[in-house]
Amino acid sequence: MPKEYLFVFAQAHEEFRIPELLSISDLYSFSIEFHRYGEGLKDAVTRPFMILTLDEEEHAKLLAKRCILIKSIYEFYAQGQSYEELHEKNKVVQAKWSQYVADTSFKFTVDAFNYSITQRRQREVIENFSYMGFMGKIDMKHPEITLGCFEEYADDRGLPSDERNKDGEFRQVYFGRLVAEGSARSLVRKFDVKKREYFGNTSMEAEISLLMANQAQASASKLVYDPFIGTGSMAYTTAHFGAHVYGSDIDGRQMRGKAKTAGIIRAATQYGVADKIVDLCTFDITHNPWRCGGLFDAIITDPPYGVRAGAKRLGRKKEREDRPHTVVPRPDDQPWVPPTKPYELSALVSDLVVLARYLLRPGGRLVFFLPTVTDEYEEVDIYSMLYEGMEVIANSLQDFGSWGRRLITIRKTSSTTYPPPNFDGLSADATEATHVPAHKDFRDKYFQGFRKDS
Repeated sequence: MPKEYLFVFAQAHEEFRIPELLSISDLYSFSIEFHRYGEGLKDAVTRPFMILTLDEEEHAKLLAKRCILIKSIYEFYAQGQSYEELHEKNKVVQAKWSQYVADTSFKFTVDAFNYSITQRRQREVIENFSYMGFMGKIDMKHPEITLGCFEEYADDRGLPSDERNKDGEFRQVYFGRLVAEGSARSLVRKFDVKKREYFGNTSMEAEISLLMANQAQASASKLVYDPFIGTGSMAYTTAHFGAHVYGSDIDGRQMRGKAKTAGIIRAATQYGVADKIVDLCTFDITHNPWRCGGLFDAIITDPPYGVRAGAKRLGRKKEREDRPHTVVPRPDDQPWVPPTKPYELSALVSDLVVLARYLLRPGGRLVFFLPTVTDEYEEVDIYSMLYEGMEVIANSLQDFGSWGRRLITIRKTSSTTYPPPNFDGLSADATEATHVPAHKDFRDKYFQGFRKDS
């Protein structure tokens, strides 16, 4: 029977919450209902508490075990804009908690968002629940049930610094029984880049790479590919969830490092997932070795966009027609390094999508970050790079002010066998001919400070 559950979220990456919940529920084949919010869902996502409906308590435990942004989940009992309203509603649902009254050990917790509650007031709040009549033992360390009361106050983020960290205006209070603590949050510390055996200046922060792994639905028996693997940030988190990872990059030095053992393998050994790294290869994705498609369950990557590292592809900046491209042995017997040229971002992401359509199995996911200029971004920017058989299922913004990066999740909806892409630079969508996406020439815009006159 469906029940309502109180979700307590970490106040970080709010736009990523719903896509993460939907990805994990889809991975485990159950649904989540948001019917309480309707048109107000966008506002609700920015707040630390949400009341969602699940069919089984086991589903709540699965979400708490896997979702990075969940702090805890409670069976929802009541909420109110005042304690009087909360207690009235809690008495109405006595059937939910009366089964624990007689002989269940318990403890109460009282917490608040954006407010400091003194111990004296916490005690007063707990005593006001005395009408529930619990007869069991109070056990603060190992109780059979934990009852949580959460006060929500107005958020002070966005206010001037001298007005922050002050007690805000009371909004409402929630009450429920603890179902599961969010155990996945501890992974953010485990995969902290600063504690990693091998990392570089382009390494993705741990929390974001974990969110990407969830969007890709990484799990046991799945095969995942990162075509711009760099120092391997996404490989470690994806492999942690049981997937096997194949990685490639045009610059093998990023994967190898300077030690005898490849840097990615050293870091993977640190996390106990070295056996999940299938292989690491050096090649340009536009000159790739893939001779058959439908290989991967997911493609997860952070393409270079020219701020910390420039995107490159094989070729010369200016083609020379006077002589053919030939490989001439070097006198010092060093390997020949092919010439490269800049890879413009809008062309790169369009090529990435068509490559994903070829390499993904039906239902497979492409997860990647796309930087966009805030004042120029339009929804059509994302859809202009799509190809037939591919659909956008999530688009979440990490806002940096004048620019942001969007975590895009695209699913392959077709079971058609597509031919290998030829990367001729032609867009799949006719809108490209008339629409210039905000991410085009992003590197130049970034270093020009996003000035409108530039």
